[in-house]
Formats: sequence, C-alpha cells, structure tokens
Amino acid sequence: MICVVCKHGQTQPATVTVTLERDNMTLVVKGVPASVCANCGEEYLDEQITAQLVHLVEEASRSGVQVAVRQYIAA
Repeated sequence: MICVVCKHGQTQPATVTVTLERDNMTLVVKGVPASVCANCGEEYLDEQITAQLVHLVEEASRSGVQVAVRQYIAA
C-alpha cells in the first residue's frame, strides 16, 4: 500500500518494537509484525495485532506491572 503519511513510499512487511503506556505502566513489545513505509518509516499494524497489544497492556496493568519488555507471540 502507499503510505498515507508521506504519500510516496510503499509499505513492506517488517517487525517493529511497540511501546505502550497506561497510567504509570510502560510495556515494550518487540518483534511485532507490521507494514513499514520504505520512504518515511511510518509503521502500520493490522487490526488483529492491535487488539492483541491492547489485551497485553490491559493484562500487564491489572497485574501491577510498572515496566515490562516482552517478545510478540502470535495468538
């Protein structure tokens, strides 16, 4: 797909690191599948992966985690 940010680059499959924050908690997830613009580097996550990340941050927040680094594992 053509990048909606720069309007010039094509996105390519890649893995990225996503940092999520909620209240006083920070969760870093490495190896997340994404599409990344070859021109500007903008990252796009699909809906299913975004839902999984939201679930991860909710679980971590409920369990009292303040800072965590995790590897992405497809559900």
